[in-house]
Amino acid sequence: MTASTPLRTSRLGSPPGRRPAPPALVLVAHGSRDPRALTTVRALMDRVRALRPGLPVHLGHIELNEPLLPDTLAALGDTPAVLVPLLLGRGYHVKQDIPGMAAASPVRAHMAAPLGPHPLLAEALHARLLEAGWPAAMDDTARRESAVVLAAAGSRDPDSATDTRHTARLLSARLGVPVIPAYASAATPTVPTAVRALAARGRHRVATASYFTAPGRFATQCAQAAPWIASAPLGAHGAMARLVLHRYDQSLTQRSTAAA
Repeated sequence: MTASTPLRTSRLGSPPGRRPAPPALVLVAHGSRDPRALTTVRALMDRVRALRPGLPVHLGHIELNEPLLPDTLAALGDTPAVLVPLLLGRGYHVKQDIPGMAAASPVRAHMAAPLGPHPLLAEALHARLLEAGWPAAMDDTARRESAVVLAAAGSRDPDSATDTRHTARLLSARLGVPVIPAYASAATPTVPTAVRALAARGRHRVATASYFTAPGRFATQCAQAAPWIASAPLGAHGAMARLVLHRYDQSLTQRSTAAA
C-alpha cells in the first residue's frame, strides 16, 4: 500500500441537486508520552479547522495517545475520510501501519501522502529558525561560517532518508547555507557527528533545525546536542496547516482523476 492509494472506495449517492458532503479529514499523528505533543497536534487541528470552516476534522494516533486511529475511524460511521499522516516522509508507518489500520476499518478511506517533502515545510523550518535566533540577514563572512543540521527522527527505510535529504535541499536553497540531515535513531549521522563534519569544513556556527511535528523525546535529545541555536518543532505553524489541507485536496484530486 502506498501513499495516495485508495484503501476503500464506493460510489456514494446524494439527493438530486445537492452536493455530497466532503470526506472527513483525519489527521494521523504518531503519538508520544510527552504531553506537549498532544497539545501541539490539537493546536494544529484547530488551525486547520479555522482555514477550512465546515470541513469535519478529526484526530487519530498510531500509538501512545488517544484517540487511536482505529477508534477514530470506527466513530465516523458511514462518513468517508481522507487520512493525512502528520509524518514528514515515507517509512513503515506510512507504508504499513496506517494502511493496515484503515484496511481493518469499515470506513471508506483514502490515504494522502505524508507531509514531506514540500516547500511549505522549508517555510515552516525557516520561520522556526528565525524565532530561535537565526539572523534574518547575513553577510558573506557569516554565511561562509554558518550551516544547519536538519534533525529528524530517523528510519531504516531508505525512502525516508531520501525525503529528508530533499527537505534539506529545499531549506538550504532558502537559507543560502549548507543543510545536513542528521537523525535521532535508526540512521546516520547523528546530530553531534553532523556538527563535527561541518566544523571540519570551517562551518563553526551551526544551528539545529527541529524536523519534528511536535515535541517529544527525540526532538528534545536533538535540541540538547545543538552547539548553537535549536529551533522548536514545526508544531502548529500556519504553513503546516496549509500543507495539511494541500495534502487533503491533492488526495481528492488524485482520486477524482483515477475514477474518470
